[in-house]
Amino acid sequence: MTAPDPEPKFRRRAEARPDEILDAALTLFETQGFAATTVEQIARQAGLSKGAVYLYFPSKDAVLEGLVRRALTPLTDQAAAMLRAHSGDPRPMLVRLAQLLRAGLADEHTLAIPKLVIREAVGKPELAAMYRDAVIDRVLPALVSLLSQGVDGGFIRPIDPEMTVRTILGPILMHLLLADVFDITPKDGLRLEALIDNHLSILFAGLAPVSGDTP
Repeated sequence: MTAPDPEPKFRRRAEARPDEILDAALTLFETQGFAATTVEQIARQAGLSKGAVYLYFPSKDAVLEGLVRRALTPLTDQAAAMLRAHSGDPRPMLVRLAQLLRAGLADEHTLAIPKLVIREAVGKPELAAMYRDAVIDRVLPALVSLLSQGVDGGFIRPIDPEMTVRTILGPILMHLLLADVFDITPKDGLRLEALIDNHLSILFAGLAPVSGDTP
């Protein structure tokens, strides 16, 4: 006599549905844009009814929030934990942060999510607030603190930590903005890794402590 399946198929299917919905939505958002995509289309792409989608996500905005939290929140939580745990010269930690960012955004589908938010957030304040909560507010305070203790310890020159955070993040955001909104891309492609390496070399030259102030 065959032993019964310990986990009914319908239960495994139900547990997989949120990811199936998110995968379907991302495919549509990438190919036709967020605004042009409907919940009905997401349901069809996922092989579900519209009602089944609403069981897990009450709106299309909630689907996008699900994509952000699935792909980016673990990355930002890891980054924040690394930043908070570090003491001393902040530059090695900025290298580690860049490595984490490169690894996290190496997948084009993951990279598509912040690009999508950049396009949509200006006209949707609630989306901007969600992204701030899920991503930005998890990393920015820890990054400011990292730079502050670096200044206090004399590891980097006296700078305004909050303004320097904007200096650190600005070129990466502008790189994505130019490519995704204005269709201005370097001749060899987006090459996010090359952009980050170039940015860090310039940034570290500017952060180097004034001669004689090295701890």
